[in-house]
Amino acid sequence: MLEIIYQDDYLVAINKPHGLLVHQSPIARDADEFAIQLLRDQLLKKVYPVHRIDRKTSGVLLFAFDKEINKSLTEQLTLKTVEKIYHAIIRGYTPDELFIDYPLYKDNGVLQEAQTRIRTLDRAEINIPSGKHSSSRYSFIEAVPITGRMHQIRKHLAHIFHPIIGDRPHGCNKQNKIWLEKFEMNTMLLHAHKMVFTHPVTEERITLIANPQTEFRRAYEILAFGKEIPVICSDKN
Repeated sequence: MLEIIYQDDYLVAINKPHGLLVHQSPIARDADEFAIQLLRDQLLKKVYPVHRIDRKTSGVLLFAFDKEINKSLTEQLTLKTVEKIYHAIIRGYTPDELFIDYPLYKDNGVLQEAQTRIRTLDRAEINIPSGKHSSSRYSFIEAVPITGRMHQIRKHLAHIFHPIIGDRPHGCNKQNKIWLEKFEMNTMLLHAHKMVFTHPVTEERITLIANPQTEFRRAYEILAFGKEIPVICSDKN
Protein backbone atom coordinates (compact mmCIF):
# COMPACT_ATOMS: atom_id res chain seq x y z
CA MET A 1 0.00 0.00 0.00
CA LEU A 2 1.33 3.42 -0.95
CA GLU A 3 1.50 6.00 1.84
CA ILE A 4 -1.11 8.69 1.16
CA ILE A 5 -0.14 12.05 2.65
CA TYR A 6 -3.06 14.09 1.29
CA GLN A 7 -6.41 13.35 -0.32
CA ASP A 8 -9.60 15.23 -1.10
CA ASP A 9 -12.25 15.02 -3.85
CA TYR A 10 -9.86 16.41 -6.46
CA LEU A 11 -6.30 15.48 -5.52
CA VAL A 12 -4.21 12.79 -3.89
CA ALA A 13 -0.54 12.85 -2.93
CA ILE A 14 1.70 9.98 -1.91
CA ASN A 15 5.11 9.56 -0.33
CA LYS A 16 6.76 7.68 -3.19
CA PRO A 17 9.36 5.14 -2.09
CA HIS A 18 12.85 5.00 -3.59
CA GLY A 19 13.00 2.77 -6.66
CA LEU A 20 9.40 3.12 -7.81
CA LEU A 21 8.74 4.52 -11.29
CA VAL A 22 5.95 7.06 -11.68
CA HIS A 23 4.81 5.39 -14.91
CA GLN A 24 5.99 2.84 -17.45
CA SER A 25 9.12 3.89 -19.30
CA PRO A 26 11.03 2.35 -22.25
CA ILE A 27 14.33 3.08 -20.47
CA ALA A 28 13.35 0.94 -17.45
CA ARG A 29 11.91 -2.23 -18.89
CA ASP A 30 12.94 -4.19 -15.79
CA ALA A 31 10.17 -2.57 -13.74
CA ASP A 32 6.77 -4.20 -13.39
CA GLU A 33 5.21 -1.85 -10.82
CA PHE A 34 4.44 1.83 -11.25
CA ALA A 35 3.04 4.50 -8.95
CA ILE A 36 0.13 5.28 -11.27
CA GLN A 37 -0.92 1.64 -11.46
CA LEU A 38 -0.49 0.95 -7.74
CA LEU A 39 -2.39 4.07 -6.68
CA ARG A 40 -5.18 3.42 -9.18
CA ASP A 41 -5.60 -0.11 -7.84
CA GLN A 42 -5.44 1.11 -4.24
CA LEU A 43 -8.10 3.81 -4.71
CA LEU A 44 -10.09 2.05 -7.44
CA LYS A 45 -10.16 5.17 -9.60
CA LYS A 46 -8.09 6.84 -12.31
CA VAL A 47 -5.27 9.17 -11.33
CA TYR A 48 -3.26 11.65 -13.42
CA PRO A 49 0.30 12.59 -12.38
CA VAL A 50 0.74 16.34 -11.98
CA HIS A 51 4.55 16.10 -12.13
CA ARG A 52 7.36 13.53 -12.13
CA ILE A 53 10.16 12.59 -9.78
CA ASP A 54 13.01 10.23 -10.58
CA ARG A 55 12.67 6.53 -9.96
CA LYS A 56 15.55 6.72 -7.46
CA THR A 57 14.07 9.74 -5.64
CA SER A 58 11.53 9.38 -2.84
CA GLY A 59 8.95 11.82 -1.56
CA VAL A 60 5.98 14.00 -2.49
CA LEU A 61 4.20 12.91 -5.68
CA LEU A 62 0.93 14.64 -6.55
CA PHE A 63 -1.93 13.29 -8.70
CA ALA A 64 -5.24 14.71 -9.89
CA PHE A 65 -8.46 12.75 -10.24
CA ASP A 66 -9.42 14.35 -13.56
CA LYS A 67 -7.72 15.98 -16.54
CA GLU A 68 -8.98 19.51 -15.92
CA ILE A 69 -7.60 19.62 -12.37
CA ASN A 70 -4.37 18.14 -13.68
CA LYS A 71 -4.15 20.85 -16.36
CA SER A 72 -4.69 23.61 -13.79
CA LEU A 73 -1.88 22.30 -11.60
CA THR A 74 0.56 21.79 -14.49
CA GLU A 75 -0.07 25.42 -15.43
CA GLN A 76 1.02 26.44 -11.93
CA LEU A 77 4.22 24.46 -12.47
CA THR A 78 4.80 26.21 -15.79
CA LEU A 79 4.26 29.61 -14.16
CA LYS A 80 6.68 28.62 -11.35
CA THR A 81 4.14 29.33 -8.60
CA VAL A 82 4.66 25.87 -7.09
CA GLU A 83 7.32 25.62 -4.39
CA LYS A 84 9.29 22.37 -4.25
CA ILE A 85 11.95 21.57 -1.65
CA TYR A 86 14.21 18.52 -1.71
CA HIS A 87 16.51 17.09 0.94
CA ALA A 88 19.76 15.35 0.04
CA ILE A 89 22.82 13.86 1.70
CA ILE A 90 25.86 14.71 -0.37
CA ARG A 91 29.64 14.35 -0.44
CA GLY A 92 31.74 17.07 1.19
CA TYR A 93 31.00 20.29 3.01
CA THR A 94 28.87 22.73 1.03
CA PRO A 95 28.64 26.50 1.65
CA ASP A 96 25.86 27.73 3.93
CA GLU A 97 24.00 28.93 0.84
CA LEU A 98 24.66 28.67 -2.88
CA PHE A 99 22.83 29.56 -6.08
CA ILE A 100 23.73 27.26 -8.99
CA ASP A 101 23.12 28.73 -12.44
CA TYR A 102 24.35 26.14 -14.92
CA PRO A 103 22.55 25.23 -18.18
CA LEU A 104 21.82 21.58 -18.92
CA TYR A 105 21.43 19.66 -22.17
CA LYS A 106 18.26 17.82 -23.11
CA ASP A 107 18.53 14.39 -24.70
CA ASN A 108 18.10 16.01 -28.13
CA GLY A 109 21.11 18.25 -27.57
CA VAL A 110 19.21 21.46 -26.84
CA LEU A 111 20.80 23.53 -24.06
CA GLN A 112 18.34 24.84 -21.44
CA GLU A 113 18.86 27.29 -18.62
CA ALA A 114 18.76 25.67 -15.17
CA GLN A 115 18.96 27.12 -11.68
CA THR A 116 18.97 25.49 -8.25
CA ARG A 117 19.22 27.12 -4.86
CA ILE A 118 20.81 25.09 -2.04
CA ARG A 119 21.10 25.65 1.69
CA THR A 120 23.22 23.57 4.05
CA LEU A 121 21.24 22.30 7.03
CA ASP A 122 23.99 20.28 8.72
CA ARG A 123 27.44 18.74 8.23
CA ALA A 124 29.06 15.53 9.47
CA GLU A 125 32.37 13.64 9.26
CA ILE A 126 33.05 9.93 9.79
CA ASN A 127 36.36 8.08 10.17
CA ILE A 128 36.25 6.19 6.89
CA PRO A 129 39.04 6.97 4.38
CA SER A 130 38.02 8.11 0.92
CA GLY A 131 40.67 8.38 -1.77
CA LYS A 132 43.53 10.55 -0.47
CA HIS A 133 41.46 11.72 2.50
CA SER A 134 41.66 10.03 5.91
CA SER A 135 37.95 10.62 6.60
CA SER A 136 34.72 11.25 4.72
CA ARG A 137 32.71 14.47 4.99
CA TYR A 138 29.04 14.96 4.19
CA SER A 139 26.39 17.67 4.13
CA PHE A 140 22.65 17.46 4.65
CA ILE A 141 21.13 20.05 2.35
CA GLU A 142 17.92 21.63 1.16
CA ALA A 143 17.68 22.03 -2.62
CA VAL A 144 15.10 24.22 -4.35
CA PRO A 145 14.90 23.81 -8.14
CA ILE A 146 13.99 27.11 -9.79
CA THR A 147 13.67 25.41 -13.17
CA GLY A 148 12.52 21.84 -13.77
CA ARG A 149 15.06 20.03 -15.94
CA MET A 150 15.56 16.28 -15.98
CA HIS A 151 17.89 15.16 -13.15
CA GLN A 152 18.54 18.85 -12.48
CA ILE A 153 19.43 18.63 -8.79
CA ARG A 154 21.57 15.54 -9.36
CA LYS A 155 23.48 17.15 -12.23
CA HIS A 156 23.89 20.50 -10.49
CA LEU A 157 25.31 18.91 -7.34
CA ALA A 158 27.70 16.82 -9.42
CA HIS A 159 28.71 20.00 -11.26
CA ILE A 160 29.83 21.67 -8.01
CA PHE A 161 31.65 18.44 -6.97
CA HIS A 162 29.19 17.60 -4.18
CA PRO A 163 27.32 14.64 -5.69
CA ILE A 164 24.43 12.90 -3.96
CA ILE A 165 25.36 9.71 -2.11
CA GLY A 166 24.08 6.69 -4.01
CA ASP A 167 23.61 8.56 -7.28
CA ARG A 168 24.52 6.71 -10.45
CA PRO A 169 25.74 7.86 -12.96
CA HIS A 170 26.15 11.40 -11.59
CA GLY A 171 27.62 10.42 -8.22
CA CYS A 172 30.99 9.52 -6.74
CA ASN A 173 32.03 5.91 -7.36
CA LYS A 174 34.33 5.86 -4.31
CA GLN A 175 31.60 7.06 -1.97
CA ASN A 176 28.95 4.81 -3.48
CA LYS A 177 31.30 1.84 -2.95
CA ILE A 178 31.87 2.84 0.69
CA TRP A 179 28.13 2.99 1.39
CA LEU A 180 27.53 -0.32 -0.34
CA GLU A 181 30.38 -2.20 1.36
CA LYS A 182 30.29 -0.59 4.83
CA PHE A 183 26.55 -0.04 5.23
CA GLU A 184 24.93 -2.31 2.59
CA MET A 185 23.18 0.71 1.12
CA ASN A 186 22.84 1.68 -2.52
CA THR A 187 19.83 3.99 -2.20
CA MET A 188 20.18 7.44 -3.77
CA LEU A 189 19.80 9.88 -0.88
CA LEU A 190 17.53 12.44 -2.52
CA HIS A 191 14.05 13.06 -1.11
CA ALA A 192 11.23 15.32 -2.35
CA HIS A 193 10.45 16.76 1.06
CA LYS A 194 7.88 19.48 0.44
CA MET A 195 5.49 20.92 -2.16
CA VAL A 196 3.39 24.07 -1.81
CA PHE A 197 0.72 25.01 -4.36
CA THR A 198 -2.67 26.70 -4.73
CA HIS A 199 -5.62 24.30 -4.71
CA PRO A 200 -7.28 24.63 -8.15
CA VAL A 201 -10.80 24.47 -6.69
CA THR A 202 -10.73 25.92 -3.16
CA GLU A 203 -7.86 28.34 -3.94
CA GLU A 204 -6.33 27.53 -0.56
CA ARG A 205 -2.55 27.35 -0.32
CA ILE A 206 -1.72 23.68 0.32
CA THR A 207 1.51 22.41 1.89
CA LEU A 208 2.43 18.75 1.40
CA ILE A 209 5.31 17.18 3.33
CA ALA A 210 6.65 13.66 2.96
CA ASN A 211 8.64 12.16 5.80
CA PRO A 212 11.96 10.55 4.81
CA GLN A 213 11.99 6.90 3.83
CA THR A 214 13.70 4.21 5.93
CA GLU A 215 17.05 4.15 4.09
CA PHE A 216 17.34 7.94 4.03
CA ARG A 217 16.65 8.00 7.76
CA ARG A 218 19.22 5.23 8.34
CA ALA A 219 21.91 7.18 6.49
CA TYR A 220 21.04 10.28 8.52
CA GLU A 221 21.47 8.30 11.74
CA ILE A 222 24.76 6.71 10.58
CA LEU A 223 26.19 10.17 10.02
CA ALA A 224 24.80 11.40 13.35
CA PHE A 225 23.95 14.86 12.09
CA GLY A 226 23.53 17.28 14.98
CA LYS A 227 19.91 18.14 14.27
CA GLU A 228 16.98 15.76 14.41
CA ILE A 229 15.75 14.87 10.93
CA PRO A 230 12.60 16.84 10.07
CA VAL A 231 9.44 14.77 10.47
CA ILE A 232 6.32 16.81 9.86
CA CYS A 233 2.77 16.00 8.76
CA SER A 234 1.20 17.62 5.71
CA ASP A 235 -1.26 20.43 6.35
CA LYS A 236 -2.87 23.49 4.84
CA ASN A 237 -1.32 26.93 5.34
